[in-house]
Amino acid sequence: MSGHSKWSTIKRKKGAEDAKRSKIFTRVTKEIVTAIREGGGGDPEFNPRLRLAIDKAKAANMPKDNIERAIKKGTGQGDDGVEFEEIIYEGYAPHGVAIIVEVLTDNRNRSLAEVKHAFNRNNGTMANTGAVLWQFEQKGFIQLGGSPDFDEVFMVAADAGAEDVISEDDAVNIYTSRENLNEVAQALSQNGYEVTESQLIWVPKNEVELSADESVAVMKLIERLEELDDIQNVSSNLSLSEAAIAAFEAQ
Repeated sequence: MSGHSKWSTIKRKKGAEDAKRSKIFTRVTKEIVTAIREGGGGDPEFNPRLRLAIDKAKAANMPKDNIERAIKKGTGQGDDGVEFEEIIYEGYAPHGVAIIVEVLTDNRNRSLAEVKHAFNRNNGTMANTGAVLWQFEQKGFIQLGGSPDFDEVFMVAADAGAEDVISEDDAVNIYTSRENLNEVAQALSQNGYEVTESQLIWVPKNEVELSADESVAVMKLIERLEELDDIQNVSSNLSLSEAAIAAFEAQ
């Protein structure tokens, strides 16, 4: 289940996160607004999805004022009536790699056109609903900052209901069921650990191994999709080898 964390590490090394900070703020704002408007309310204590979005905003160093404005927008106190819609698109990257694209948008037609264009320009194809999704299962993913003691983290996470705790890519990553994500993240925070990432991800049931050059072609499509404003997350069943990572980072 290391694909998500490896891809996150690649983006950090290339400086993509800092370069796209304003885009990250836009995406997190959408998540906050949607979490509130879909019936969870504006109190993060009683809306786990909102709490998750706020944690993500804080991890991205989003200013407190921006977070408060997003909450007000979601509760109807803002000055616009924009409604966001969640959509999942499915497709295949070059060499048959399965791709899941999570979108949060106020314009379905625009988003579909942009996603199609990205697939077409990078030798991929879009698929019908359900054609790809069955190859994945949704899990909770938590990453801790600092250098926490692995054994101590393991005990806290396991007691809270985590499914797996792994030391990978110079970080401690915790995997949970979809239902236990918030409970495990909260337990870790209450025990003084710095939660730098907490979100639901799509984990492939089986990964596809490709050569370094073939993997780079897939990663180029993923990178292009993630550059789109309406994209929240992109998942794949590509197994990332060290050779592929090195080849991609060298570009």
